[in-house]
This record gives sequence, C-alpha cells and structure tokens, in this order.
Amino acid sequence: MTKVAKHPKIKTTEFTCHAPEAQTVFVAGTFNEWNSEATPMAKSADGNWIVAVKLPPGRHEFKFVVDGNWCCEPGCDETNRDCSKCVPNPFGTMNRVVDIA
Repeated sequence: MTKVAKHPKIKTTEFTCHAPEAQTVFVAGTFNEWNSEATPMAKSADGNWIVAVKLPPGRHEFKFVVDGNWCCEPGCDETNRDCSKCVPNPFGTMNRVVDIA
C-alpha cells in the first residue's frame, strides 16, 4: 500500500476504496484537515477508487467519503467495531489508520 518517493522522509501512499456503484469518492483525513472534497479519487474499471497522496512519517487517520457518506470503508459501518483497519475516534465513530515509517 505504501510506495517510497524520492525524498526519504515523504512517502507516496496509495489509498484504495472498493465502491463500484459510487458516483464520487474522496479521502479525507488528518493529512488534509478532514476536508471532504480536497482529495478526489479516480475510479478504475474494476470498481476500485484510487488516489496517491504524499505523506510524512507518522500515524494518519482517514475516512472515505462515498457519494457524500463518510465511512471507514463500504460495508464497514460506524457501529462495527470488528473492522480490522479501523480505530475508534473521539466522536464515537471509527477512522481508518495508516502508519508511515
């Protein structure tokens, strides 16, 4: 999921979201001040939405915004605490997390 950029401290990270029926998908997180429209994703032929973001080392939390609805990932709703890639946030919902070394 993480690809190394030329600068040793910044890494290009690819985010993917499988939402074949969606019209729009964005990624919002700590790296873009949770702006729900700052980072649009592009849809591939197989129904995956993809975007590459350059991130500094550290822990970054994020969510996908699928057709205006915030989620950790489609099929993993906010009450499902068993989503393996999600962590609780202070608002009682879940965020996805990526750790950049």
